[in-house]
Amino acid sequence: MKTLLLAGLLFFTGIASVCAGDFRIGVVDTERILRESEQAVRAEKKIEREFATRDQEIKKQIKLAKDIQSSLEKEGSTMSDSVRRFKERELANLNLNLQTMQREFREDLNLRKNEELAVVLAHADKAIRAIAEGEGYDVILQETVYRNPKVDITDKVLKYLAAEPPEKSEK
Repeated sequence: MKTLLLAGLLFFTGIASVCAGDFRIGVVDTERILRESEQAVRAEKKIEREFATRDQEIKKQIKLAKDIQSSLEKEGSTMSDSVRRFKERELANLNLNLQTMQREFREDLNLRKNEELAVVLAHADKAIRAIAEGEGYDVILQETVYRNPKVDITDKVLKYLAAEPPEKSEK
């Protein structure tokens, strides 16, 4: 009982000292950082370039499958059975291959996006720490249900990130 009373007293004493002092809280919208920061935009463009060739290959395969399907629909009744079966097998194999390509593409794309976003978040964390230390913040929150615009420092973080030089490995 005494321990509980002592813990409660310490808790309220701590709150009272925080309220009495100059306690600064800041809030950062992480989603906005991941959408609007220059690092995030560069990362998105980099990923688009990396995956453009594979995306074009998938689009070619989709067109080929549609062309074969269209040919079967238009000329299927006039084709010999062996030619029609060959085209149907070709289409089935193409669709199976296409599904595999699309699944691997999505998995690889998601993996690369996660890698790049982790780098962006590391830069954002560095910026948040620098702002917090430089401006005397006691707490910076990143995930909140509600944030008052008075404590939102997302614009400061975006400006800090914009001033950061791009990495040499990005081309």
